[in-house]
Amino acid sequence: MRHPTRRLLTAVATATLAATLAGCGMSIPADPDGTLDRVSGGELRIGASPDPGLVDVESSTPTGPLPDLAEQFAATLDAEPEWTVGSEETLVGMLEAGDLDLVIGGFTEKTPWIDKAGITRGYSGIEGADGRKIVMLVPLGENAFLTDLERFLDKEVGP
Repeated sequence: MRHPTRRLLTAVATATLAATLAGCGMSIPADPDGTLDRVSGGELRIGASPDPGLVDVESSTPTGPLPDLAEQFAATLDAEPEWTVGSEETLVGMLEAGDLDLVIGGFTEKTPWIDKAGITRGYSGIEGADGRKIVMLVPLGENAFLTDLERFLDKEVGP
C-alpha cells in the first residue's frame, strides 16, 4: 500500500527542486566552461585531422565535407573559424587543454578518445563517410555546445 504522505513529500521535493533550478537561471543542457556563449559571435577554434575523402589539409585552410560542415556550423553561430591541423592525439590534447572547441577528422563511434572528449552521435550521411558513422569531438561536459552542433548536423546530414 502506498503512503499518501510519501507521495506528497516526493511531489513537494520535486517542485522545490524545479523552482530552485528555475530561480537560479540554470538551463539544461549547460556548458560549465561556456563554450557556446564564448564562440557565438566570436571565434570557433577547430582542429582538423586529415582523412581521405573527409578532410584534406594540403591547402592553407582544410577542405572537404567535414571542414565545409564545420564552417557552416560556425556561420550559424556568427563565429569565425580558426583552423589547427594536427594528428588526432595532438588535437585531442589541445581539446582537453581548452585550446580547441571542435575537432574533426575520420572519427567514428568507436573512437578511442571517448574518455577525453565529448562526441556527437554518429552520422553516416556525410559525403565521403563510406558507410562509417562519423562523429565530431567537443570538450567534455560542454553539453549545450554539443546539443547545438548535433541539431545542426541533424538538419544538414540527417541522424
